Amino acid sequence: MSSAAPQHETVLDRIGIPHSLRWGFLGVLVFMTGNGTESNFISPHIESLLGSPEDTVAAIIAAYGVAVLVGSYLAGAFADLWGPRRVMTMGVVVWVVFEVLFLLSLQFGSTPLAAVSYFFRGFGYPLFAFAFLVWINVVTPYSRNGVAVGWFYVMFTGGLPTLGSLFALGMIPAFGGAAGGETAAMVGSTVLVVAGFLIARFGVREPHATQRLAPAGESAGQVLSAGLRLTAANPKILMGFLVRLINTAPQYGMFIILPTVIAVELGWGQSRWLIMTVFVYATNILVNAVFGAVGDRWGWRRTVQWFGVFGSAVGLLLWWYVPHAVPAGSTWGFWVSVAAGCVFGCLLAGFVPMGAIMPALAPDHKGAAMAMYTTAAGGAQFLGAAVVYVMLALGAGNVGVVWAFVALYAAAFVMVSFLNVPQDDPQLRETAATTVRETS
Repeated sequence: MSSAAPQHETVLDRIGIPHSLRWGFLGVLVFMTGNGTESNFISPHIESLLGSPEDTVAAIIAAYGVAVLVGSYLAGAFADLWGPRRVMTMGVVVWVVFEVLFLLSLQFGSTPLAAVSYFFRGFGYPLFAFAFLVWINVVTPYSRNGVAVGWFYVMFTGGLPTLGSLFALGMIPAFGGAAGGETAAMVGSTVLVVAGFLIARFGVREPHATQRLAPAGESAGQVLSAGLRLTAANPKILMGFLVRLINTAPQYGMFIILPTVIAVELGWGQSRWLIMTVFVYATNILVNAVFGAVGDRWGWRRTVQWFGVFGSAVGLLLWWYVPHAVPAGSTWGFWVSVAAGCVFGCLLAGFVPMGAIMPALAPDHKGAAMAMYTTAAGGAQFLGAAVVYVMLALGAGNVGVVWAFVALYAAAFVMVSFLNVPQDDPQLRETAATTVRETS
């Protein structure tokens, strides 16, 4: 991993975006906009077209989350073996092929085919996005890792779900609304996914694109198992993995339960639910890089523990209880609910420094550590759906789902306390920052 600042820095370098990767960041934004188009209507969409009960739909989405989890691990391992660009190419091919099959299976009304094709499509986006995150960690100076990861998540959450929801908000009514409009939006999302890949593929000219990142002496088997072996040997990597896994799990869980709650039960309709999502995650976009910079200055671990974990737990409770406390269907109540959701979106960004903490926990095995980080980032989707499925199956209802996520945040708060890294030392942070300024 790079640890020295470039000799000739641009404005982008100074704000934390490696100049050589600038088009890759844009490519991730466009790709994830396509990937995120369906995020806030996929559950009711599947239920409508297949006539499946809610728990079956939750199981399909949970299985998709398993694929995302595995794909996220493979993104880091494959990037170490073959270089990030090849893995990103693999990701877009998998995404497009199985998206086409998924859309066809929905039209044919085949639940098994829909479940299988959606499962395999789940490998697509983590291979693309998280291979690029590995690339970022290779190129970025250590003292700016936090803010660089923050910019990655500006693009990642800028697409999923923020701009994706905005794209859906325009496409669904333009093509007749209801299930037909949703299908058209998903077809259009494929165009965005391909466009994002083309921007990254032809816009980035950086030497590590197709280079093997793993040590020359390691076999393919050793590289592929490095993350698992590191996790078994280093308890802090395991705890970091679990913290990142918990991080965005509530986000994905709320994508399953809130569309029906906000749109139907509370009477605000699908368009307002999509508007709410845009505002909540636009807030997240605005502060992702900010919390990366806060972590670089205040300490990565403290930022994650207090802003990320504690703050997100408070924000999640606000996003659930405030909409139920205001008059259902009222305009002012809707906007107050949006504000409550924005608190969650904002403080969720407090987890950004985890992307810098994980490789710092294993400085001699950064590639393996990042493989576990990307696995957890992808696995959050599985955990979110699994919590919903289990709590609903137990009869705890949506309220039980929310409090289960709060309990997970409480566990994460404890685990973060053990994730000590050298960057916790204020003097070391200042020294690193001074070195970067002097070489700029």
